[in-house]
Amino acid sequence: MPYGREKHHRHSIRLPGYDYAQPGAYFVTICTKDRLCLFGEVVAGQMRLNDAGCIVRQCWSDIPNHFPHVQLDAFIIMPNHVHGILVIAHHVGAKNFSPLPSPPHSPLQPPPHDHHPRGTSKTIGSVIRGFKIGVTKWFRQNTHIQTVWQRNYYEHIIRTEDALHRIREYIVTNPMRWRLDRENPDRTGRNPDEEMWFGNA
Repeated sequence: MPYGREKHHRHSIRLPGYDYAQPGAYFVTICTKDRLCLFGEVVAGQMRLNDAGCIVRQCWSDIPNHFPHVQLDAFIIMPNHVHGILVIAHHVGAKNFSPLPSPPHSPLQPPPHDHHPRGTSKTIGSVIRGFKIGVTKWFRQNTHIQTVWQRNYYEHIIRTEDALHRIREYIVTNPMRWRLDRENPDRTGRNPDEEMWFGNA
């Protein structure tokens, strides 16, 4: 079945019954509305951020300041979407703003006796929502654009060390494959790696 963009972005893509507040690593992709290239351009396989792209980078880097139970891993800003790995590491109380401890040996393995963060404020969805709000606020204050993001986002639960390694590699090398990217309005081919993470539907 060919890739259906409306289904991909607008239908529920969360796993029914899955606790998105539990410790683990999550590969997320967040796209702009109508695939508008708002964050810069790819030149010779390198992403060149514009002012908006720099704000996106700043907002992403600031996530642990607002969600102390979240650690950041590999991340890339593309012209019209963002790829990143978010690691839910441990529970932090509402008033505990102490620095994050050293990460465990693997983000796929939470510390022993870890307490799972609970509640909607601790989920991956709430992290993405906060990130989107920060970027949108800047756009509305500094540009004519009112709606920056697609309504939903895509996530892939990272379950193995091998998958973590391959996704990190996919993220950091993404600009080199921009001409094949499914989010590129002017794509000239297909990237089989994308089907591994996003499927065909």
